[in-house]
Amino acid sequence: MADPKISAIICTHNRDRYLGAAIDSLLDQNFSDYEVLVVDNASTDLTRSIVEARLPHPRLRYLYESTLGLSTARNTGAMAAKGALLSYLDDDAEASRGWLTALYQAYQTNSKLAIAGGKVTLIWPQGMSPPRWLSEELSSNLGAYDLGDSLVYIKHPGLTPRGLNYSIRKDFLEQIGGFDPNLGRVGKNLLSNEELHMTQLALKAGWQVAYLPDALAAHNVDPARLRQAWFLSRSWWQGISECYREQLAGRTGPGQLSRGGERFVRGLYKTCKHLDDPAQRFENFVYTYGQVGYLSSVIRGLLLNPTTVKQSTQST
Repeated sequence: MADPKISAIICTHNRDRYLGAAIDSLLDQNFSDYEVLVVDNASTDLTRSIVEARLPHPRLRYLYESTLGLSTARNTGAMAAKGALLSYLDDDAEASRGWLTALYQAYQTNSKLAIAGGKVTLIWPQGMSPPRWLSEELSSNLGAYDLGDSLVYIKHPGLTPRGLNYSIRKDFLEQIGGFDPNLGRVGKNLLSNEELHMTQLALKAGWQVAYLPDALAAHNVDPARLRQAWFLSRSWWQGISECYREQLAGRTGPGQLSRGGERFVRGLYKTCKHLDDPAQRFENFVYTYGQVGYLSSVIRGLLLNPTTVKQSTQST
């Protein structure tokens, strides 16, 4: 039997509340030649039983990965996948019926396309609406992603597709050694930047990255995330992730203190500037808080690796 054209993968950790809907959305695609893999990443809830209830479906496979970490789970799914294209859907997201069709057509018409992702809308909890302090920019932290209604080729890594609605060529992923397990969520920590790092690698190697408006998915907003403390925690981990990404790019050293300090001051200024606007005020405060996370990671790195300071000083 020939291998499927696409492997649709859900990596999940203790998200039984939304998992069933995510799986069902993949089993109801209007694409004909694909498989669905669920990677259970050390869950302790009802994840396995939710998958097993659907296992009679011929497209569905269940995998268990005991090492905690989203990037590790993604790599496990990739290694088991039979398709040449890998599409990743978050365990709390729901794909539109044409999701796989839109992804597949994009790769078929562009042999240089390495990564593609689509538009993401938000599903708000029943009876809840966006709080006054949530700006449009901050809603992207909840997964919202909309670059318009036309195909966009990503030139700046900061605009990279969201990991909850994400696809990648399997041979490109193998070429770069898979997802970096030091980036991406591990348990309850909010490490990130793994997709941004992948986009950087793709563009550097001459591949292309695209936003596909028709590859639509919707993301459930967990009520627990509609707290200001969650946004602050996420921004803190974003800062730590950015520091690690700079390590990968060889940009460590005292210059990080200057860059982080400048961003901190700029964020603090904008926070004070928008005191009368709760959404803009909080958006800038979250940004500022993230710089504290970044600087703490930089300082820790410099203290643990004093040779970095010496080498950086000698090269200037």
